Amino acid sequence: MRLRPAKAEDLSAMMVLEQQSPTAAHWSQQQYEKLFQPESAAHVSKRFAWVAEADGESAAILAFLVSHNIDKEWELENIVVTENARRRGVGSLLLRELIAHAQVNGGRAIFLEVRESNLSARTLYAKLGFEEKGLRKSYYSTPTEDAVLYLLRL
Repeated sequence: MRLRPAKAEDLSAMMVLEQQSPTAAHWSQQQYEKLFQPESAAHVSKRFAWVAEADGESAAILAFLVSHNIDKEWELENIVVTENARRRGVGSLLLRELIAHAQVNGGRAIFLEVRESNLSARTLYAKLGFEEKGLRKSYYSTPTEDAVLYLLRL
């Protein structure tokens, strides 16, 4: 498996993965397309996306991560791992890539929110040093659920 920055050609595979994951943040095609549009010099925020792909000829995308950077803070906006690649360290690799990227670029913190019921993701975040910092009541819809807020100080 290898990690690399996502490309516009990955868009359809990323959307298929996201649609197959009920716990993922569900974005429109236009939101994903904006990831691959050039940013203007006046833009103070930037989005970054990475994919994990299988080795071999197929090089199928196993997972992806999208983050948003504003000044010294980073937000994990979406992370999705295909069902048959879960519990194999793929999510950890992507998160470690985000952490390293944020540190190299002067980041001071990474924050995120996650469905309260998503125990596997919450366990992963805790394992990597993220701390619970709060709760947003009824943040998610379909179904309605609270969001747990996490923060990692770099």
